[in-house]
Amino acid sequence: MKPNENLPTDHPAIAVGKVGLLLVNLGTPDAPDRASVRRYLGEFLSDQRVVEIPKILWQPILRGIILNTRPQKSAKAYDLVWMEEGSPLAVFTKRQSAQLSERLDNVVVDWAMRYGNPDIATRLKVMKEAGCDRILVAPLYPQYSGATTASVNDAVFAALEKMRWQPALRTLPPYYDNPAYIDALAVNLEQQLSALDFRPDAVIASFHGMPLRTLELGDPYHCHCQKTARLLSEKMGMEMTVTFQSRFGRAKWLEPATDSTLQAMPAKGIKNVAIFAPGFSSDCLETLEELAIQGKEQFMEAGGDQFAYLPCLNDSPPSMDMMEALLRRELSGWI
Repeated sequence: MKPNENLPTDHPAIAVGKVGLLLVNLGTPDAPDRASVRRYLGEFLSDQRVVEIPKILWQPILRGIILNTRPQKSAKAYDLVWMEEGSPLAVFTKRQSAQLSERLDNVVVDWAMRYGNPDIATRLKVMKEAGCDRILVAPLYPQYSGATTASVNDAVFAALEKMRWQPALRTLPPYYDNPAYIDALAVNLEQQLSALDFRPDAVIASFHGMPLRTLELGDPYHCHCQKTARLLSEKMGMEMTVTFQSRFGRAKWLEPATDSTLQAMPAKGIKNVAIFAPGFSSDCLETLEELAIQGKEQFMEAGGDQFAYLPCLNDSPPSMDMMEALLRRELSGWI
C-alpha cells in the first residue's frame, strides 16, 4: 500500500501559509436598545476576570437586579453616541483594521470584540480557514490588566482549545510605556489643545477605573497608568491630573475618581478644563457619554466655565503610525 492511498481523493485542499492579525477591543451591544444591551452586559459582567466574585454569589445579583435595571439606562446612553455606521468602538476598530490591512502587505487583518460581535472565536476560525497558520492577536489595551488583556487571551486560548489544527500564536504585549505610543499621544494631544479657543487651567488624564482590590492582588494596571501619564507629561513638559472613571458597585475603586475631581475643581479656582482618555485606543461609551457629556455637566454645574473633551487616538494618522510600528515589531520574522 502506498502512503495515504486510503485517504479520500475528493477532500478540499487546506489553505496554509498566511499570516493573520486580529485586533481585539472590549465590546459593544449590537444596537442601542434594551435587549441588545442586556445581552452584552450579561456576557461582560459574567466574566470572572471582570467581576471577581464567586458565581454562586454574583449571578443572582446580576440576573435578578442588574440585568433588570441597568440595560434601559445604558441603552439611552448608547443612543446618545451611536454613529450612523454603528457603535463608536466597533466603527473605529473596524477603521483601524482597514487601514492596517492597507499598510501591512501579505497580512490578513481582521477585528473582533471580547464581548458581543464579531466574537473572537468566530474570527479566529475564519482566519484559520483562510489559511492563516500564524496569527498575532492584538488586545488594544495599552495598559495591562487581568480584566482586559488577560480576558482577551483567555478567550483566544479557549477558541484554540477546540481546534484540532491550531495556528501558531503571538499576542501583543501592553505598550503603556512604548515610545511610539507616548509620541502618538503627545502629537494628538498637542494638536487638540492648540485648536481650543481657551487655555485650560488643568488637563486631566482619565483612565478606566478598577477595584482597588486588583492592585492589592498584584495587577499592574494602576502602575501602568501612572507611568503612561508621567512619560506623557515629561514628553510635553506639562502637568497632568490623573483620575479614574467608571466606578461600579460598592467596592472601593482606584482614586482619585474622575467625576469627584471634576466636581471639586471649580471651587479650587480651576474653571477651565480639558480632559482626555489615554487608556482607550478608540472612543466609546465611556469617553463620548461618560466624559464628554456627563463630565461636562458635572463640571459646569459645579461652577466651571470652559470644558473640552479631547478625542482618543482612534484611526488618526498618529494612531495608525504607532499601531503599524508596534505590530511590525511583533510580526518580525513572520513578514
